[in-house]
Amino acid sequence: MNADLHCHSTASDGTLSPEALAHRAKANGVTLWALTDHDELAGQAAAQAAAADIGLAFVTGTEISVSFAGVTVHIVGLGFDPHHPGLVQGLRETRAGRDNRAKEMAAELAKVGIKGAYEGALQYVDNPELISRTHFARYIVDIGMARDTHDVFRKYLADNKPGFVPHRWAKLGDAVRWITEAGGVAVVAHPARYGLTPTIEFALMSEFKAHGGQAIEVVTGSHNVAEFAQYADLAREFDFYASRGSDFHSPEESRIDLGQLPPLPTGVKPVWELLQ
Repeated sequence: MNADLHCHSTASDGTLSPEALAHRAKANGVTLWALTDHDELAGQAAAQAAAADIGLAFVTGTEISVSFAGVTVHIVGLGFDPHHPGLVQGLRETRAGRDNRAKEMAAELAKVGIKGAYEGALQYVDNPELISRTHFARYIVDIGMARDTHDVFRKYLADNKPGFVPHRWAKLGDAVRWITEAGGVAVVAHPARYGLTPTIEFALMSEFKAHGGQAIEVVTGSHNVAEFAQYADLAREFDFYASRGSDFHSPEESRIDLGQLPPLPTGVKPVWELLQ
């Protein structure tokens, strides 16, 4: 199963439309696909229709930002009812704080010589409610202040850098509840990316499971080969299902394309067993 269950469209911070992503996934050999825009469901109907037109199996998806132990963690939801009132309202509330945070980021960037960053970032946003660090990064690259978006994060937007502004996101338990009450499966996205200590990571996984979370991303564009094995072991330890997704945002920016990841390690339970 060449499943790609994590990617982003212009409905959040990707550069391709949901329809273009569906065609790219199909062309790259993906056999089960989910669109997982940040805190947003606006692209789901178009993605589902496009997938149906080209014979690509599709499941609904989103990626919810949560705060845990002072760190922003992402929880992917898969296979839910996109019209469920609790999920729709929860995502609406999660999006609400992004604009104020973006204006604070722009003020901080102005102090290090990057002027007009808020207005600049808005040029790359289809939905202003979903303005994000990625949109700022694209602006900063285009004005010649960094080589690429990864360089922007290293210089300006990562934790403790000049343009970093923390934001209080949803609670872990709330995000898992929104997903599961809508009939979906909650998945911890790219767990290696957060740089958690073993103690905090164990606490995250334990609390996630206690709230009803069922899976973690094992093979993802954010993990290296050693981390594939590490998180396969963690999935077995917690009896989680294992997910797989490129976290594709853009042909120019992403480390790996849709459908180009290696298979899941042996001995784990694929999350798509819960999605059929």
